[in-house]
Amino acid sequence: MNVFNQLSIWLSFQLSIIFLVGIPVTLFFWSIKKRNKAVNKLLSIYWKISLLFFISLLLLIGKYNYALLITNISTLLITISIWFWNDINDELKEYDFSYSLTTTTKIWRWSLTFISFNFLIQSVLNFSCLSFINSAACEIWTQPSANFYIIIKSLFNFFFGANFTQPIAKFLGLFSLLIYTLGLIQWSIIKLPKNGRNSCFSDNGRN
Repeated sequence: MNVFNQLSIWLSFQLSIIFLVGIPVTLFFWSIKKRNKAVNKLLSIYWKISLLFFISLLLLIGKYNYALLITNISTLLITISIWFWNDINDELKEYDFSYSLTTTTKIWRWSLTFISFNFLIQSVLNFSCLSFINSAACEIWTQPSANFYIIIKSLFNFFFGANFTQPIAKFLGLFSLLIYTLGLIQWSIIKLPKNGRNSCFSDNGRN
């Protein structure tokens, strides 16, 4: 793996911290302050979908062979979730550039889309890592989750007085993945046919 590829992967994970956590948190509380139901609903949906990305980090820590594949699925679902809703898209179009909350939200959506496609491109360039993350050539993909591992390990020790190991991370990741998959299937069968691409953000009144 060349230096440019390694740098690109490292940068992708660093940017993901900003665009998958930092900016969404800011936008979420900003939308509450501004009482903007469309942005608030978009961020509420985003947090539910983005859980899969954090599950994939647990699986990367646990060295689960298909962890990178799940990471790519998570970023794909995130991208779909922030563009999918017709009522939210129509609402955002009504605001001009001077309204900073919706302008920032639009920029964030495009930036997150770019990061997702970059993850996909990098993964295709390292295609074997999608099914065998434990090879030496794929080590660069597990390094960014090391800091996350340190944080969880400290919290786990503080609350439970026990060590957080890679097998525990793998078990928690797979268990969470099962629950997430069941929830996604339930939504696809029950809510999607009923509401379609309507997020129902305006059920309690439109801004």
